[in-house]
Amino acid sequence: MAAVSAPAAAPIAAVSLHTSLSARPHSVSFATLPRTAPPTLRISIGARSVRCLAAAGPDMRETLDKVVGAHKVVLFMKGTKDFPQCGFSHTVVQILRSLDVPFETLDVLSNEALRQGLKDYSSWPTFPQLYIDGEFFGGCDITVGR
Repeated sequence: MAAVSAPAAAPIAAVSLHTSLSARPHSVSFATLPRTAPPTLRISIGARSVRCLAAAGPDMRETLDKVVGAHKVVLFMKGTKDFPQCGFSHTVVQILRSLDVPFETLDVLSNEALRQGLKDYSSWPTFPQLYIDGEFFGGCDITVGR
């Protein structure tokens, strides 16, 4: 099974601002995000692990090229092959199992950057997304139809 992880976010700092909009002073609090380096994404399938910037740019594309090229069949799905989190993902897993096809999975629910990056990578807006021999095959509807 594949794993996707992202570093923990830094705590949010609170800033207080005192204003005088009327005769009575008011206190307003704002939350500010600390400045940090761009988030990174680590994608692991088996013993292979790839790290990239979590933006949907060239680094994400390069990482996804490596992931889909590393195995004959890769399924990006909601949940895992042992515990699918949606009916469409479950259907594709059952089709692959019924054909006795070895396949790897990545859970797109565990990382928003991965989920959005895949939508841009494949130009396909929904999940699951099945890749065979490094090429996008389709989603559940296409897999069922073939």
